[in-house]
Amino acid sequence: MNNQTKGVLFALTATLLWSVNMVIASGIKGHIPPVGLAFWRWTIACIVLMPFAIRSTIRNLAVIKKNIRYLIATAILGITIFNTLIYFAGRTTTAVNLSLIAISIPIFIVAISRIAFKEKISVHKMIGIVTIITGVLVLITKGSLQSLLHINFTRGDLLMLVACFFFASYTILVRLKPEELPAKVFLFSVFTLGVLFLFPFYLWEHLFYNKVVLDSTTFFATTYVGIFASLVSYYLWNESIRLIGTNNTALIYYLIPVFSGIIAYLFLNQKIVLTQFISMGIIVSGLVITNRAKS
Repeated sequence: MNNQTKGVLFALTATLLWSVNMVIASGIKGHIPPVGLAFWRWTIACIVLMPFAIRSTIRNLAVIKKNIRYLIATAILGITIFNTLIYFAGRTTTAVNLSLIAISIPIFIVAISRIAFKEKISVHKMIGIVTIITGVLVLITKGSLQSLLHINFTRGDLLMLVACFFFASYTILVRLKPEELPAKVFLFSVFTLGVLFLFPFYLWEHLFYNKVVLDSTTFFATTYVGIFASLVSYYLWNESIRLIGTNNTALIYYLIPVFSGIIAYLFLNQKIVLTQFISMGIIVSGLVITNRAKS
């Protein structure tokens, strides 16, 4: 298996895991406070990763210290802020709006890559991006693009847009990861720093706002998001960036509404209508066009 194939498979798997996470998040909305969910998500990820990374992390303390500013910035953007903002956004806006605004993540990544790394955007890639966006809009609006004119935006929408920018910035920073930092050391350092910066906000929420209820729902939800939607997915996403680049990896993120629709159909008995099939075909076509584009 060559690097291109591996990179695509890694990004697809990460996107699939995040799609399951969205279905779970929808099911437990209001059950777990947002900062608490984010804090325990990354705490579990750190605990699971620790046995595999602690020795290597200790051996690389000098490298970590040398790159501490970079690691702090990456942790704050991708761990402390991004997912926490999404959980806050989900409390004051609809799933339709969140899905619509999530389209901006790959666009932000392509734009930042163009500015920071002077990456050229070929005609084929632009056609692919436009095709993908069209497919996502068809999926969200159920074939009636006029419904976009009647969407009311809220504070949650603004939070989601900011979250998308932060995740795009995180993805760009991953591309700049120092070669001397092993992947597991990088992940463990970023996860740990992200949890440390989250802790004061979690403590405030726990004492003055709302406590995390330790029941079976909380256990299974935090275990999944901590291991699969955090540790496994972030590792695969980062490796995909290393293998196929930021832009190609970012575009696969557009498959989240496709995966989410299929998962909701299989596990929540939600129907898949004709417009969903059409949109899935358009999105996949756009991905094919984009990934066949010459650099």
